[in-house]
Amino acid sequence: MLTIDELAAIPVFSTLEQALLEDLARAAADIHVGTGEYIVHEGDEPALFAVVSGKLEVTKFVDGIERKIGERQPGKILGEVPLVYGTPFQGSGRASEPSRVMRINARQYYAIAGASPDVVKKVGDLARERIGGLQGIAAEPRKVQVTMVGQRWDPNCLELRRFLASNQIIFDAMTPDMPELSRRWRGSLPDEADLPALQLAEGPTLVRPRARELAHWLGLQTTPHAHDYDTIVIGGGPAGLAAAVYGSSEGLKTIVIEREAPGGQAGTSSRIENYLGFPNGISGDELASRALRQARRLGAEVLITRRILRLDPQARTITLDGDEVLTARTIILATGVSWRRVAIDGFDRLIGKGIYYGAARSEAGTTQGLDIHLIGAGNSAGQAAMFFANHARTVTLVVRGDSLEKGMSQYLVDQIRTKSNIQVALRSEVQSTHGDDHLTAIDLLDRASGDVRRVDCGGLFVFIGADAETEWLPSEIARDDRGYVLTGTDVVKTGRWSESRDPYLLETSVPGIFACGDVRLSPVKRVASAVGEGSMAIAFVHQYLQRAKSG
Repeated sequence: MLTIDELAAIPVFSTLEQALLEDLARAAADIHVGTGEYIVHEGDEPALFAVVSGKLEVTKFVDGIERKIGERQPGKILGEVPLVYGTPFQGSGRASEPSRVMRINARQYYAIAGASPDVVKKVGDLARERIGGLQGIAAEPRKVQVTMVGQRWDPNCLELRRFLASNQIIFDAMTPDMPELSRRWRGSLPDEADLPALQLAEGPTLVRPRARELAHWLGLQTTPHAHDYDTIVIGGGPAGLAAAVYGSSEGLKTIVIEREAPGGQAGTSSRIENYLGFPNGISGDELASRALRQARRLGAEVLITRRILRLDPQARTITLDGDEVLTARTIILATGVSWRRVAIDGFDRLIGKGIYYGAARSEAGTTQGLDIHLIGAGNSAGQAAMFFANHARTVTLVVRGDSLEKGMSQYLVDQIRTKSNIQVALRSEVQSTHGDDHLTAIDLLDRASGDVRRVDCGGLFVFIGADAETEWLPSEIARDDRGYVLTGTDVVKTGRWSESRDPYLLETSVPGIFACGDVRLSPVKRVASAVGEGSMAIAFVHQYLQRAKSG
């Protein structure tokens, strides 16, 4: 417990009366932290910290990189800005050496401040001084990590843009005819045959790079640090990242293997309006970005651009491309689903050249001032329509059915009706697409009358559901006829469960291998349920490991 003398030695509290110091000593938490341990994280609720001994460094994520923005020596405080301005913490605080820190919550601080105007003045002065520093950081021009030059309608450029955005890399995407390219590009400009070309701010120029090559030069993890893990999570969407967060935070040696970039299908959602705790909604890529930072901070490895060649359920081994073998005590399948493909005349030829599956926020710039169309009537389509309506001239939802209400939440239907530039084409479908090097028009069929009309189209985005891609899994893991992985009681019903105990809720037909999120057979396909199942999977992993240890 803190003593009155220790509190009086902190300048902010040095003028407090004896009775207030006694109240503060009773109310304050006495926190001891080791080197590298955090006392508060960016985004946490307001509180006041004071360094009793040791030293803290203040950090903030800037452009996806944790950056040191200050430090606190003994007697100094942290938390004055959130308390004075009523905001969450704008940075994090961690010990740079073994330290002892006092913490009082906001209610306790206000009670003391109400009896001591001097404390209010001291804390207010510090807050005004430090808010200027935070504003300076916010006003700094963002350092571009990658400059990419390529043709606008090149699908390889699209894939690289999505990869960079998913991995929180700040980049400029330019076309060869942009006049400013010559001053942003070091050295001679690349030939057209070498596009797309990418120039790293602190590295080489890459010509037509594959994602793994780019990831290597950007310092992203593409190789595992070990060969044996408590749990291997296959898939880096919301379910997989949730499993990584809970697994690593609970002491399990955890690795996530993702073949593309973290975020999964949710990462292509321009807006998620009904996720708990975000009253104003959150984009799929922002949610994935936060989860990825959290998983890495807690110690999980997140491996990207790696494919799995084989899964041996008996040996509990995973063989990666390159024949690298990893062993796990447990495995969690969180591979999600892939957008269902459509069979429309001219469609495949223009994929990535104006036609897209899903709609990440990074595509917003390509729709500026254009007339675009979205195929689908679910929430994903509705959220994308609302988002793109702020960029495109018009947005048309192409719907096979006779109403939006059958597949879309009412709140989204109501929002769409308030947007003057969103149109809904009911009982309609896209019959064919047109364009040479990129999409320029589509043929719309009116299913009621049979009439077909050609309309200009600057972008076509598809949201018609998704399918599980699990044909690579071994036959020992039971699936339904659509490829969804069976778990729990569904496994028992098939007669594929051989253990004397019942399978856990998320356990597959192979004991110790679990499935969560959209890849699992379940009527609920929501981001929130995927995150919940990812955390539940870790609880079952613990039960399985404990049972194996005692058995």
